[in-house]
Amino acid sequence: MTTDFDSASSGPLHPAAREAFAAALEQGYADPRRLHGPGRTARLLLENARAAVAEALDVRPDEVTFTPSGTHAVHQGLLGLVRGSRRGDVVVHSAVEHSAVRHAIDWGARSAPVGVMGDGRVYDGDLVNEAVAPEVGVVALQTANHEVGTVQPVGEFRLPNDIPLFTDACASMGRLPLPGGWAVAAGSAHKWGGPAGVGVLLVRKRARWRNPFPVDDRIDERTVGFENVPAILAAAASLQAVVAERDEVNARHRRLVDVVRRRVAAEVPDVEVVGDPEQRLPHLVTFSCLYVDGEALVSELDRRGFGIASGSACTASTLTPSHVLEAMGVLTHGNVRLSLQRDVTSAEVDAFCDVLPHVVGDIRARVGL
Repeated sequence: MTTDFDSASSGPLHPAAREAFAAALEQGYADPRRLHGPGRTARLLLENARAAVAEALDVRPDEVTFTPSGTHAVHQGLLGLVRGSRRGDVVVHSAVEHSAVRHAIDWGARSAPVGVMGDGRVYDGDLVNEAVAPEVGVVALQTANHEVGTVQPVGEFRLPNDIPLFTDACASMGRLPLPGGWAVAAGSAHKWGGPAGVGVLLVRKRARWRNPFPVDDRIDERTVGFENVPAILAAAASLQAVVAERDEVNARHRRLVDVVRRRVAAEVPDVEVVGDPEQRLPHLVTFSCLYVDGEALVSELDRRGFGIASGSACTASTLTPSHVLEAMGVLTHGNVRLSLQRDVTSAEVDAFCDVLPHVVGDIRARVGL
């Protein structure tokens, strides 16, 4: 049986999500726009989910939109700010933004990247200095990095009043409180134990945002397609549960990640633990092993019962080095990302740390090192 250390990609349904989804299947199938009884029931469930998400994230219910995915929420949220801007279509963004942000900019805006330090944080003041340039319409800065876990100081920047901030919060939503200072934010339910296929788009009431895509005849004019009410209700239930338990879970995860960081640095030769050691997601740790291929590490650890991810490639099917690691100036090969699931045990973490030096040593030995 494989121990899954890849919650940053996706996690199993939270028990609260599973229970809510099963209950809503019987009641939430109808079109919430309809005035008949089943339609009114579906509408009530949808609005209850919206209110629950708003309470969990400390926003207004009318600022919450459910989208078909987190990626869709990123694209729609960012490009909606670009379309609503009166200044221009240039997006100032950190060099370590998720590919969803980069693809959205490539499709419908112009890019002005800002470099980062070795820990993955943006250089102090660079976003602000770039934001005052002509034709800049939006600043985009992730809440936390999906590959190395570094938390960005989103709420600390004093941008010009007419420059809105978009934050991709997919990696952190539910796990950490939302920062301040943003006009639009995006999240993804399967990252916090909800079902896949549900994204969350948050648009502040006074944000200058215009839908960048064709509109649809739905209850919420910011979304498209028939709402999956059972999945949305499950996403809301799991978010509430994750927020309620996050102090305990985060403290446990941080202790376990500290064990990994300490043991990897002490027991694996020629290794670099990357990302901010303190200002980071509590459940995620990334390190790079010199003279080792990341994909080989993924395969060998999987054979030994550990499911991990590698940042040495953007996907498992490409050999393109991670743009995040490149921007940070750290090793791009031999990279391993562990992101702990909610119910991980210390025994599972210790077992991984026990086997890792042998796996790295075996791979190095194959190439004569």
